[in-house]
Amino acid sequence: MHANTKGTRSLIVAIVGLFLLLVLSFIHLTQGQADYTVSQLLEEVWFEGRVQDIVMSLRLPRLAIGIIAGGALAVAGTLLQTLTKNPLASASTLGINAGAYFFVVLSMIFFPSVLGQFPFFVALAGAILSSALVVLLAGKQMEPVRVALTGMIISLLFSSITGSLQLLFENQTNGLFLWGAGTLVQLNWNGVAFAAPMIAVLFIVAIFLAKPMDVLSLGEDTASSLGQNVRVVKIAAWAVAILLAATTVSVIGPIGFVGLMAPHIVRMLGIRGHLQVILQSFLWGSVILIGADVLGRLIEPGQEVPVGAMTALIGGPWLLYLAWKTAKTHSKGDRQMGGALKPKKLPVVVPVVLALIAVVVVVALSFNGSAWSMEWTKPVIWNFRVPRVLTAFVIGVLLAIAGVLLQGVLRNPLADASVLGVTSMGGAGAMLLLVMIPSIPVAYMPLGAVVGSAIALGIIVGTSWKNNFQPMLVALMGIAISAFGSAATQVFVVKAKLAVAAALVWLSGSTYAKGWDDFQLAVIFFLILIGPAIYLTRSLDALSFGDDIAAGHGTSVKSVRVWALIIGVAISTGAVAIVGTIGFIGLVAPHIARRLVGFRHLPLLIVSGLLGGLLLITADFVGRIVIAPKDIPSGLIVALIGTPYLLYLLRKLK
Repeated sequence: MHANTKGTRSLIVAIVGLFLLLVLSFIHLTQGQADYTVSQLLEEVWFEGRVQDIVMSLRLPRLAIGIIAGGALAVAGTLLQTLTKNPLASASTLGINAGAYFFVVLSMIFFPSVLGQFPFFVALAGAILSSALVVLLAGKQMEPVRVALTGMIISLLFSSITGSLQLLFENQTNGLFLWGAGTLVQLNWNGVAFAAPMIAVLFIVAIFLAKPMDVLSLGEDTASSLGQNVRVVKIAAWAVAILLAATTVSVIGPIGFVGLMAPHIVRMLGIRGHLQVILQSFLWGSVILIGADVLGRLIEPGQEVPVGAMTALIGGPWLLYLAWKTAKTHSKGDRQMGGALKPKKLPVVVPVVLALIAVVVVVALSFNGSAWSMEWTKPVIWNFRVPRVLTAFVIGVLLAIAGVLLQGVLRNPLADASVLGVTSMGGAGAMLLLVMIPSIPVAYMPLGAVVGSAIALGIIVGTSWKNNFQPMLVALMGIAISAFGSAATQVFVVKAKLAVAAALVWLSGSTYAKGWDDFQLAVIFFLILIGPAIYLTRSLDALSFGDDIAAGHGTSVKSVRVWALIIGVAISTGAVAIVGTIGFIGLVAPHIARRLVGFRHLPLLIVSGLLGGLLLITADFVGRIVIAPKDIPSGLIVALIGTPYLLYLLRKLK
């Protein structure tokens, strides 16, 4: 009886999926810029003529690639979720898509001929690199949260480099912007002709891997004792997942969340066992991707809304829910924050850091990339360079202090406004403002940023309140929120048809052209928020011994957490409002400071602040002179310095 009900259930799920796919496909064929009615479609598609031409050369290839790619991403997601024992795994959350896309952008700029001939191999190289990084850095145990964080950081690394390349080589990469958000647009059958056979072969291999994957999911030791060659199975499954991801990226760009949602929907519908899950995921992946494309074209009928942005808008909330479920099943992860065993004394550390700052400031003020000049009162230096350097310093201080507070609250050395999704939602809020009121001056973008960050904070506080702000839960929520925020931003960039470069500069975080008024604003933020931050340091010291001990000493754990979160987010929102989204400083500065002065929060706050200022002035200076007279946004420079350091930290946090 049992096998029978399972068979019946699979059949019902498959029939429902197919029915949905047929309905969506039909709607899909009627959408687009060339108009024809449903009755025209049904009558005229069989004969040569306008309708048949449109359907055969534009609509059908688009539908076909959507069905194939959706299925491929879903199967890749299924395999990756078993391999990494992580319900949050998919080609997008593990950074595989971002790696593939980075290689495509890279070769578009430097080796366009290679990309023209072998787009698949270019994407494959990037996908292999990012997968290797995840496996190397996530450690042997493949702890779910750690895998998710590693994947996110690798995605951040690749996206920040990709972003800087797109800014510097705007003309060469202009055509990639829509494709980079994932789009199903096909102008002929070439994409389908390339992808279909590849994906068909990989799908068959995946089906053969189903049985071994069932055994593997019992645990590696059990699998070995049952006579399975675990290593071969794992390598084969990784290979299939990576090849599927690379194939889809090379044809339709990096599309996220399909591989995350489809396997979960299938499992929620009661399907068990890898064979059935793989078969049904393929079908439901197609349903999700075609559905997202249909939705995107309903939102903006005459325009292309990238389908990747649509899947992220649908998938972001889904990821939040999954993150929440995953974190609930995981025990408390109280990480020791790690600090210097023999902390150096503040009177030793501070003068050294101050001396370094003085050197960098002098160099930054005197050198413009080609000539030295010590006359700082000259109008061109006094009005442009001096406020820019000073603003960079204060913003660096603010970001580092925010990092100290957030890491203290979450007892998670990887916490930072960019990891919590606060910066990406801030960016999305600012862009939304631009879309809604196109004529608005850029000076008002910060208003949107404040609203966006507040929403992110609200979601984090709302979901984590009951669990006493478990570090794991908060980190996972942050991952989901950032993914959602960056997707929303992409939709807005396309929707606003805005000067993409201006938006990109703001979104990658730039201290470019900051004047005295920006400096004043930064100082006001600093003066308002530094008091509460210092006041919280003692309570954070208590928290670092664990919730129970802190509560035993009369600290109200929850209220300290909420206040530190609010002030940390307020500080980073203030910074985002002035210079756009600069991540990583709040992550890197506190770490270096901990190595120097240990983990008592007051000295940590002081040294981190100074180091944050030093880091941002340095990044600003480097970004200004590397390709002078052009500017590289300092946010990108920070990301390039910060990400490798972060990955090194992850490696150490075994």
